[in-house]
Amino acid sequence: MSIKYKIRDFFQRSGEISLFGFRFIKTMFLPGHENASFLHQCYEVGFRSLGLVGLTGFILGLVLTMQLRPTMIEYGVESQIPAIVGISIIREIGPVITALIFAGKVGSGIGAELGSMRVTEQIDAMEVSGANPFRYLVSTRILACTLMLPLLVLVSDAISLYGSYVGVNISGNTSFQLFWTQVFDVLSVNDVLPALIKTFFFGAAVGLIGSYFGYHSQRGTEGVGRSANISVVISSIAIFLIDLIAVQVTEILGFN
Repeated sequence: MSIKYKIRDFFQRSGEISLFGFRFIKTMFLPGHENASFLHQCYEVGFRSLGLVGLTGFILGLVLTMQLRPTMIEYGVESQIPAIVGISIIREIGPVITALIFAGKVGSGIGAELGSMRVTEQIDAMEVSGANPFRYLVSTRILACTLMLPLLVLVSDAISLYGSYVGVNISGNTSFQLFWTQVFDVLSVNDVLPALIKTFFFGAAVGLIGSYFGYHSQRGTEGVGRSANISVVISSIAIFLIDLIAVQVTEILGFN
């Protein structure tokens, strides 16, 4: 495929995903929400991701602290490790890494699940029977992802900081109270609020992109696998782009 057609396909897909998103927003303002399905999706994408997110967060905090310690010792500021790790995790590393893990687990799952329903004509059957598959299958997943990812990030941040505490005490002796005092002394609303707000956009992007590629899946089982794969790739790229925009916006608004 030539560069010309790749560029055209990129803009075409971007437009289709945008229209898909506008359709979701429109559905949110219409009556008749699928509350039971929404709660089920919250359980699926939120609670069932806790184990992976928690493990990743703990390892992240532990490894970051252990890697940072030699440099901090070299410059004689080892006591500042809790503060530096806390700011790094809360402001940037925690939200982005958790969102990428979320995209890999949940985004691929949504793409594969909806893709399987599309190629087995379950979605077509719902449309023929007069049901609204978009409201039942898509809207509930996007909304669940939007609301659950921020909660997962908060859990991941807390576990990451505990992992950092463990890392600090591998070669040192810092009390639990002193560690958390040093962390919270350097944090402010300007650190926490922008980081939390952008996770809503991360979650919406993962749910929207996974739902779009799954809902429009084609070519049988091969199409299902492709939908799952491309959902993760595009979601990951979207997370980095949103993060880049969020950094610029927060700088303009004076949060840095």
